[in-house]
Amino acid sequence: MNQSSQKSFPVTWDQFHRDSRALAWRLQGLGPFDAVVAIARGGLVPGAIVARELNIRVVESVAVKSYDHQNQGEIKVLKAVSPDIIAKSKEGGKILIVDDLVDTGATARIVRDMLPGAHFATVYAKPKGRDMVDTFITEVSQDTWIFFPWDLDVAYVPPISGGTD
Repeated sequence: MNQSSQKSFPVTWDQFHRDSRALAWRLQGLGPFDAVVAIARGGLVPGAIVARELNIRVVESVAVKSYDHQNQGEIKVLKAVSPDIIAKSKEGGKILIVDDLVDTGATARIVRDMLPGAHFATVYAKPKGRDMVDTFITEVSQDTWIFFPWDLDVAYVPPISGGTD
């Protein structure tokens, strides 16, 4: 998809924090959870917020690379889930997987395979990956690129119409 056909959705720190807390509210009745597994890097911030809000003390991460700035490529697991969390999951423990976004569902599928019984939650979801997620807050169109607060800097933005006034 070329840049001109994409919509952009910039998300501020305040909005992302509110949306992550809303995710925790939605998950509250489904717990208690024994552990949170945040998908690095995007899921680290909402994973920490959800863990705080739901008083989950065991926080783990899994590192999966599927993007290089704006293009999705080959998926690589850079850091697997710890054996302790996998064992806890197999013993019937309630594990919560948290990410910032599910796009095509490819990353979600890899992590779901690692923790098949876990509850998968994301802040934002796109249509192609939505079926991979159990809980999410906001759905955006597939042709929307979300700019997360860690990707942004304060700068002038021209009007959508292309005019200068």
